[in-house]
Amino acid sequence: MNDKSLLKQKFIDYVDSIIVNKKISHAYLIELSDYEEDYNYVLSFVKMILCDISYEKLFGSNNNLISQIDNNNYLDLKVIEPIGNSIRKSQLTDLQDDFSNTSLINGKRIYIIKNAEKLNSSSANTILKFLEEPVDNVVAILVTTNRYKIIKTILSRCQILSLKEEKLDFDYDDEFIDFLSLLLNPKNFFINYKSITESYLVDKNVALNYFGLVEKSIISFFHNKYSGDSVDKRIYDVLSSKTDSYLLKYLSIIESELKKLNYNVNFKLWLDSILARLLVEVNYD
Repeated sequence: MNDKSLLKQKFIDYVDSIIVNKKISHAYLIELSDYEEDYNYVLSFVKMILCDISYEKLFGSNNNLISQIDNNNYLDLKVIEPIGNSIRKSQLTDLQDDFSNTSLINGKRIYIIKNAEKLNSSSANTILKFLEEPVDNVVAILVTTNRYKIIKTILSRCQILSLKEEKLDFDYDDEFIDFLSLLLNPKNFFINYKSITESYLVDKNVALNYFGLVEKSIISFFHNKYSGDSVDKRIYDVLSSKTDSYLLKYLSIIESELKKLNYNVNFKLWLDSILARLLVEVNYD
């Protein structure tokens, strides 16, 4: 099985677990490698939510709802696409008006925003209000080929799923570099604690994103260090001052704690736990 097949199987297994455990979030951002190749997986996830069935049971099913989705005439599924180079505010206000009415089908309603990176400032603010005050039984699915082009306030309110093979070398913004520097500075850990928790890790989704980036930056650092490839200088400056054993312990703790955060744990208790583990269990050099 190649890397792409493994990635798709991982996506299938994960969305299956969402359905089986009835842990459907109010908002998802799904990152694709290619719309033509991957968008059917988005529609499969939609069908799984609406029909409450596993991925395997989608195939060979005579479910009338599935047929309606395939024929683009299911009333409680709306798909928003860019008009020209942007998604307009009017498209989203129309969506909100439509979904403010009672569903005739009396089930979950889903809206998909394709090319979500094309939300302009006005339309982004409109959808942000919708995400901040989720309506019962309404699920948002934003689709993009590059999550890093989505504004952070929207990204932070979505659970991120990916069908895109991760690049080990990618751009980091200055804000993340500052966060990484604070996190890896044990001498000033207590001084920085308030800044870390109040300025950066403000909620569960932001924490998932930041610690996910820490995980990737360390993996990327090791890969590039031993392959002889170039390393982002800012990342290199932060990480190269630490020993390999130090970074590997950090990586191990983050990987184990991120698994916990995907479930319904108390975020504040989780945050205290991971920061305490990073402080106590890592042997600082």
